[in-house]
Amino acid sequence: MKIIDVKAMILHYTYENGIADAQNFFAARNAVIVKVYTDEGLIGLGESACFGGPPQTTKFIIEQELAPIVVGEDPSRIEWIWQKMFARTRQHGRGGVIFAAMSGIDIALWDLLGKAAGLPVYKLLGGYADAVTPYASSGFYAKGKETGQIAAEVRSYFEKGFRYAKIKIGRNPEVLMNPISKMAFSDQCLYSMQQDLERVQACCDVAEEYGARIMVDANNNWNTFTAIQMGKKLQEMGVYWLEEPLHLDNIDGSAELAAALDMPVAGYESEIGFFRFREFVQRHAVDIVQPDCIWSGGITECRRIAVLAQEYGLPCNPHVFSSGVSLAANLHFLASLPNAGLFEMDRNPYPLRDELLDIRFELAPDGLLHLPQKPGLGVELNEDCVGRYRIA
Repeated sequence: MKIIDVKAMILHYTYENGIADAQNFFAARNAVIVKVYTDEGLIGLGESACFGGPPQTTKFIIEQELAPIVVGEDPSRIEWIWQKMFARTRQHGRGGVIFAAMSGIDIALWDLLGKAAGLPVYKLLGGYADAVTPYASSGFYAKGKETGQIAAEVRSYFEKGFRYAKIKIGRNPEVLMNPISKMAFSDQCLYSMQQDLERVQACCDVAEEYGARIMVDANNNWNTFTAIQMGKKLQEMGVYWLEEPLHLDNIDGSAELAAALDMPVAGYESEIGFFRFREFVQRHAVDIVQPDCIWSGGITECRRIAVLAQEYGLPCNPHVFSSGVSLAANLHFLASLPNAGLFEMDRNPYPLRDELLDIRFELAPDGLLHLPQKPGLGVELNEDCVGRYRIA
């Protein structure tokens, strides 16, 4: 079997009322879906992250730069193909959009291998578990969404059976050196640190009623001393973990923060590749490791990151915030790990997650998310959904 073509398509969804994290305001969300074609008719499905930039750039790199590298290769030689893409792009890659583009192809190759072998991807990777524990990931800032509304939101997740929920914090203009003023829609959904603490406390109060836990995500928006000050207050409330509090390059600060808190520091989803994650792990700058299969080099590279985390006794919780293909890929990745942590289930309204596939991933009555058992990723695209949201 040989690879004969690689194609990418862009899907676009516009929000009626945008959502925001500490840095970004999402008026819309995009997904770059990848297909790898073979001479035997099998097609592999993957996804490449396009966070923070135009999806057209990612599509161009996949089709014009990486496709010529992989066409003609045996798709079962996944490690060889990964290293070939990495080597050929080293002079202007080694991270960023190149790794995101590589990720989509890598995931599609694993989907192909599973289909050829007649096995789900997670079983090809070792099949550690058939189900994972998910958490409800939402609690974004939005116009008109105040403390009462966000508390009601997390209550709705606990009533559905989730035992964990995560909300956004950190969109605080008073924090020194924060990048909000440089971002699009910088005047939207601004909150003081005190308001954030009130929001978190209200959510923790709801969680206590259900015997559940709240996590918070500051999306790289704080400096070290702010993170330490806020972190100590958050851990007193019973917050389960503090996610991505500092800038990616402030590894020393993250290590200082992790040492100062009893609460785990989780991160850093925005980081790219094994070697950068190695810095965070070896310098004890994180307690929970959070790569993303569509962003940080595909399933192949994320497996390397997870093994490193296991060597240091750390759980691995993938970041998951894109389409249903991303959800499926990260789900298979997590279920293969002996050091698997929780699985992120984005709960924001998003048809490219809930309607894009031939199946819909739902929380089961036992509170777990069960793995699809069909070969490969176990999913196929819903072409009606593709037609509604695909752009040229």
